Amino acid sequence: MKKTFSILSIFILLVFSTLSINSCGRREDTVNCFPNVPINVTLLPNNYNDLTIKQWTYVDIQGAGTRGLIVVKAGINTYKAYDRNAPHICPDLNTTLKVDYPLVTCPKDNAKWNILTGEPVAVSPLPLKTYFCQVDPATNSITVYNY
Repeated sequence: MKKTFSILSIFILLVFSTLSINSCGRREDTVNCFPNVPINVTLLPNNYNDLTIKQWTYVDIQGAGTRGLIVVKAGINTYKAYDRNAPHICPDLNTTLKVDYPLVTCPKDNAKWNILTGEPVAVSPLPLKTYFCQVDPATNSITVYNY
């Protein structure tokens, strides 16, 4: 009886653990087909002149993901970096995000996000995929990374 009870208890625990891990209440920040690649770029002042003029720039250099990044000046020495892959649909030829300040737009389905917050404005339920930004005041550089 004791052995049956402990096996049954373990089985029930495993079932509930699996249900809670796969529950609908848990939300990923992108669709499951979103490319997961290392992001690690350092932008020197001459790489991001657009940030002083337009407040945002595209970054398409090695280490900037599969489609590049959008880097936005969000405040004094504060920056945000977003992936240019649409977070809500699988990548294809027409899902590279474009800036139409103050919005970011997906050409495929016209989904829109606020460029300063990354939050969805239309169509997509998911926010933009965001990466860490670190400013080095000594070199006036911005490092964008995801690890």
